[in-house]
Amino acid sequence: MKSTNRRSFLKQSTAAVAASSTLPNFFIGKAGAAPSSKLNIAHVGAGGIAKMAYGPSKNENTVALCDIDETKFGEHAKSFPHLEKAKKFSDFREMLDKVGDDIDAVCINTPDHTHFAATMEAMQRGKHVFTQKPLTHNIWQARTLQKAKEKYGVVTVMGNQGHTYDGIRSLREWYEADTLGQVREVHCWSPGPSYGSRYFRMPDQFPPPAMEVPSHIDWDLWVGPAETDLPYNNLFHPLTWRGYYDFGSGILGDWFPHIGDGPVWILDLYDPISAELVSQTDVPAGVAARSSVVKWEFEKRGTKEPCTMYWHNGTNRPETPKDWGWGEVPNSGSFFIGDTKTAFLDNRSNNPRLTSKEDMIAFKEAGFPAEKYPRVKADGPVGEWIQAIKGEGPEPGSNFDYAAPFAETTCLGVMAMRAGGKIEWDAKKMKITNRPELNSLVKEPVRKGWEYGEDLWS
Repeated sequence: MKSTNRRSFLKQSTAAVAASSTLPNFFIGKAGAAPSSKLNIAHVGAGGIAKMAYGPSKNENTVALCDIDETKFGEHAKSFPHLEKAKKFSDFREMLDKVGDDIDAVCINTPDHTHFAATMEAMQRGKHVFTQKPLTHNIWQARTLQKAKEKYGVVTVMGNQGHTYDGIRSLREWYEADTLGQVREVHCWSPGPSYGSRYFRMPDQFPPPAMEVPSHIDWDLWVGPAETDLPYNNLFHPLTWRGYYDFGSGILGDWFPHIGDGPVWILDLYDPISAELVSQTDVPAGVAARSSVVKWEFEKRGTKEPCTMYWHNGTNRPETPKDWGWGEVPNSGSFFIGDTKTAFLDNRSNNPRLTSKEDMIAFKEAGFPAEKYPRVKADGPVGEWIQAIKGEGPEPGSNFDYAAPFAETTCLGVMAMRAGGKIEWDAKKMKITNRPELNSLVKEPVRKGWEYGEDLWS
């Protein structure tokens, strides 16, 4: 798709959320089974986050599990006994080679740096894909996945649960009814990363020293496409890879796909013209900081006036609106600063309210605007995805036509955190204009044998 018409396409894809038409049966290129048939699903990544996909898919057939750590296969065995009969693999490429004919759809629950490779491998084999957030590790990967969706015609979704909730739709309806007026400023915030917690660990030194690789881990496969000199260290696996930019995307990549979902979708915050690191605590290069402030600038979008969006994390918090009337401010969420009223969404872009309690009471009594965006009747994004594959529901709202441009905004913010200062962005040319040396982060190099998607650009 040409960059010049990306915004108009995004508007069309937004409308697709409300479409009533169904999608083809899930056997791509085959006669297909009845929509009531069970899907054959494979899961790539069998650790902690995989349970998000295991639950909604428990009534389908789980035919294969893949993980570089063989101890992960039994991690959820008691809660999900339907996984027991699945064939086990360490390499998703081998899995698709050996049992690909038996697989309809693939759930990808791996660290950020392997999302793209696993997703592309599945898509180019005609498999529907669910991919965890953040969708990609860089901007080129995001745009390539959008191209792949168009080429391969499979059902796609990114795993940000809040996009299936009612609240994000309600606030968009309020905004489009001019309840807030023009929104020229948005603030998103999160308290993390909490180093020393389950998901983040601060190293004593960085790079960390090499450790002996445990026998149950295939470290080379875990590194996958990442061109890195970092050795195996238990800082990275299991679970605490998010804080290291060679593999993860920091707290912004972890939580902005949830908290930023409402602002991005409601206000059409795609193709920022800049991203800037306003402040950040000291941290070794390659490690996510404890506290940061990032700002994006967006030009006028149709009738929407230019907008500035901020991300605050750690000890940084936005100023509380003067009319806030709901007691203690939640430790994460977003404020929409409108010309006439200010609104709040929680950390899953749900539970909307006007910041003034009195205004909210009056607004409710007057009657909310009519619903124009159909509510999702499914078990989160995995359930929504399964329904779409079977032809039982519309295309998922967070499909790659939405999720890829959203990921681009996310990645640009992460790049500002990594590089510091201000990044001026030319979305049409997919280039950083003021600091060309940073364009290596737009399309990061990959290890030999891990190249995907190049043919989609020819």
